[in-house]
Amino acid sequence: MKTAISTLSLRPNVCSSRLPFVRRLLCGAALSLLMASGAAMADMKIGVAMSQFDDTWLTYLRESMAADAKSVPGGASLQFQDARADVVKQLSQVEDFINQKVDAIIVVPVDTAATSKMIDEATQAKIPLIFVNRRPDQAKLPAGVVTVTSDDLEAGHLQMQYLADKMGGKGNVVILLGDLANNSTQNRTKGVKEIIAKYPGIKIQEEQTGIWLRDKGMDLVNNWITQGKPFDAVVSNNDEMAIGAAMALKAAGFEKGKVLIGGVDGTPDGQNAITQGDLTVSVFQDAKGQAKGAMEAAVKMVNKQPVEQSVLIPYRLITPQNVAQFAQQ
Repeated sequence: MKTAISTLSLRPNVCSSRLPFVRRLLCGAALSLLMASGAAMADMKIGVAMSQFDDTWLTYLRESMAADAKSVPGGASLQFQDARADVVKQLSQVEDFINQKVDAIIVVPVDTAATSKMIDEATQAKIPLIFVNRRPDQAKLPAGVVTVTSDDLEAGHLQMQYLADKMGGKGNVVILLGDLANNSTQNRTKGVKEIIAKYPGIKIQEEQTGIWLRDKGMDLVNNWITQGKPFDAVVSNNDEMAIGAAMALKAAGFEKGKVLIGGVDGTPDGQNAITQGDLTVSVFQDAKGQAKGAMEAAVKMVNKQPVEQSVLIPYRLITPQNVAQFAQQ
């Protein structure tokens, strides 16, 4: 294609009016085809509306999408926006992408219950919309909308089953919840409680939101220690809060490993905490897998190719025995 275009550019009179009419007609058609092909090869423009930038796991997701964009045939340029956990700001950013007439939009929603307006506006504009990491709460999504997520119920099951086995099926637990507006929080916690329901000897002492943050997790666990709450395990919706819990226990003089601590995500910091014995277990959420799934869906939708509407990237359990296997992932 490049050779054909450069050949034409070197011969400006190739479609000269001196040529017979039929040849001029054919030549014009060939030029139109080349121009159309050139347009198709131009950079695909994709708007990415992130719920927030200051989140460790979402940073890996963002970086992985940026890396994957480099291998898109013809090229793809990503425009990232940080909603800073603001629902109104994120909707405005999505509307901005629509006004720019981007080729596709990828969204990590701030609030999974507040996505209907962006869905309506993107589908009306006929712009492919991909939700990654967090699925909207809507039971049925329209054509032109795809989700790339992991099953958070599975994460809660894997995490709590491992801890329940370590606890011998009895003891007290406290739960560190993520952002309450996020269905990942709801489903991970639901998975945890479904496992606990199988063990009458395991009791939930406390559950509060640490909104995914390490310092909030540390503050909550420190408060529970100060209040004299008895607990044998900390069940956290993510690694960051779990690490904060480990820091609080260490500062309070607890022997490492005396209180079991489980996280979710399998971030490098989480993996290192398992290696050091600060965390008991985590569940690997594949940022690279979700990023690749989102980018592949966007490219296929832009090119009018068939795509699954719901793509699931599996979770995997990380323990002290297999943590080394996840180092490069």
